[in-house]
Amino acid sequence: MTDVGRTNTAPAGLHFVQKGSRLVKGKGHWHRMSLQPNDKSPNVANAPVTAPRSWLRAAVVAVLAIVFVAAAIGFVGFLSQLRGAEMRPDRKADGIVVLTGGSSRVSDAMELLASGYGKRLLISGVHPTNAASDISRSLSDNQSLLSCCVDLDRSAVNTRSNAAETRRWARERGFKSLIVVTSNYHMPRAIVELSHAMPDIALIPFAVVGDKWRDEPWWTSGATLRLLLSEYVKYVAAEVRVRLADAGLELTPELADQPTGSLPRRPATAQAN
Repeated sequence: MTDVGRTNTAPAGLHFVQKGSRLVKGKGHWHRMSLQPNDKSPNVANAPVTAPRSWLRAAVVAVLAIVFVAAAIGFVGFLSQLRGAEMRPDRKADGIVVLTGGSSRVSDAMELLASGYGKRLLISGVHPTNAASDISRSLSDNQSLLSCCVDLDRSAVNTRSNAAETRRWARERGFKSLIVVTSNYHMPRAIVELSHAMPDIALIPFAVVGDKWRDEPWWTSGATLRLLLSEYVKYVAAEVRVRLADAGLELTPELADQPTGSLPRRPATAQAN
């Protein structure tokens, strides 16, 4: 009989073993044990890697949640400092300083000067290209005050340099108290910078409230909301920098710490400019 006609049989008691398995002798019988891995069994090798990744992901989410909650609480606290209506100062001061950059700030400061709330007024942050005549035309009702009692600072370019120039001006005049005039949303950061620059001078805030702020709630205007969020970030940055400076960690030097040749010129009277 040829091989072709043979059937694939085995003697009684013998069994063919599939590839990937082996025979194991049991009690009175043999059984086959598979050597193939069980896909349903847990992957022991990957378990130590998966656990740390899950823990790290949870930790990152928790930290982000804490930061978000802290930022939201801080923003609410920032909003609570903003006045919704203008209020006259409760007392007079030696001088008045107005920080340029918002509508009606200068005109309101001139009204305070005309009402006798201060002896002199410093307009800090005047653009270098603006002459005294430009300011005079916008404040035609206070020509006499402009010529006698107003000083212009063209050196300041931000709130921090506003504070440095105001400190120099106040010390030259011997002033011990100042009324600070700026927009309500800018006032918290201005007070932080001015208080840090001259802790020995009493500051009396006069917050200017714009028409748009009075006409509609801030949360209904996308532009106002963006402005507030931007100012809040700057306020937090100023607070952090000032606190680090108080602890002896000065991140960036002030104008007064720069070489003498780089110092801006002194504020001049409006008449001289």
